[in-house]
Amino acid sequence: MFKSRKAGRDDAWEGIVIHKSRGMLDGSNMYHFVEVRLADGETMNVRFSRRLWKSILVGD
Repeated sequence: MFKSRKAGRDDAWEGIVIHKSRGMLDGSNMYHFVEVRLADGETMNVRFSRRLWKSILVGD
């Protein structure tokens, strides 16, 4: 299982976007998530801003 976290200003990863999702987890705010497969094979689920989430595609 992987842990979801919000990306920090200085965070950087090298990998491929394998899944995008969004949801209203608390019932009032929309959250945007991207699942990334890193170069070492590990998978991460990261919360992104709406603007960045809209600018990336699966496979990027």
